[in-house]
Amino acid sequence: MAALTTIRNIGPAQEKALKAVGIRTAEELHALGADGAYTQLLQSGTRPHFIMYYVLHMALQGRPWNACKGEEKQKLRMRFDEIKLAAFDADRSELEAFLNRIGVIARG
Repeated sequence: MAALTTIRNIGPAQEKALKAVGIRTAEELHALGADGAYTQLLQSGTRPHFIMYYVLHMALQGRPWNACKGEEKQKLRMRFDEIKLAAFDADRSELEAFLNRIGVIARG
C-alpha cells in the first residue's frame, strides 16, 4: 500500500484531510476517484474549495495541478458545483446533514 503523498500534487495538508475521512492509501484514493474522495471530504464538513477539487483530478491523472485550463476546467467547475450542492450542508446540523445524505429529508 502506497502513501497518499506518492501521488503527484498530494502534499501533507491534503493527505491529512484525506486520512481524516478514512482515505489512507494511494490505492484507496485511486479506487474512489476524485469525485468520490471529494464527496467524502464535503460530507465530513470540509469547506468547499474548487482548487482542492481539481487538484485531486489532476493528481489522479499524474498531471501538474496547474494543467487544468479552459474547457476542461469549466467542466470540472460544473461538476464541482453539482457535488457541492449534493454533499455539503453548511447550514444544517450534523444530524440533519446525515439524514439528508441518506435521503430522509429534502434539500431546502
